[in-house]
Amino acid sequence: MILAKVAFAQAVAKLATMSTFPNRTKTALVIIDVQNGVVESAHKRDSVIANINVALDKARGAGVPVIWVQHSDQEMPIGSEAWQIVPELVPTNGEDKVQKTFRSSFVETNLEQILADGQIGHLVICGAETNNCVRHTSHAALEAGYDVTLLADAHTTNGYTWNGHTIDPQNVIDEQNDNLGHYDLPGRQSRAIGVAGLAF
Repeated sequence: MILAKVAFAQAVAKLATMSTFPNRTKTALVIIDVQNGVVESAHKRDSVIANINVALDKARGAGVPVIWVQHSDQEMPIGSEAWQIVPELVPTNGEDKVQKTFRSSFVETNLEQILADGQIGHLVICGAETNNCVRHTSHAALEAGYDVTLLADAHTTNGYTWNGHTIDPQNVIDEQNDNLGHYDLPGRQSRAIGVAGLAF
């Protein structure tokens, strides 16, 4: 396996849209689970949210669709304070929302229909958590035929100790950036870049 080293600050996300959908030439920004109950104690929470806001401003300025994903479960029921998107990020009228109960944003949701209706073949992904919903959504998108750009400094997770081992959040983030830094499948491609290099 080859792990590509990416100069995040100098990379540009303006990929030539390949994907396996010949009629879907558009890009969308997908913001995953940046909710009170998900990122309350997340690694580098404030800087990650600030970077997501930069990406959000770039997307809106370029007329790129923004899709908000929110997870719900027993600890974050729909409508609860924990379920709400963090106050630093504010969806606007007309921006699509996806509600999910699984780690992949594609499973039993309206995401695929939103993408098909919008002729979207390239997803720019950010949010939380890196090793859960960001990872599963990114790989599900690639496997479904989409191009994926992961914003390397705009996703986060929590560290934890479990069953005798400790997981460091920065290592998880770095590994996911390496993993998607240059991972191509037939007819589609993925990249990991920094928000500073994002161009629509």
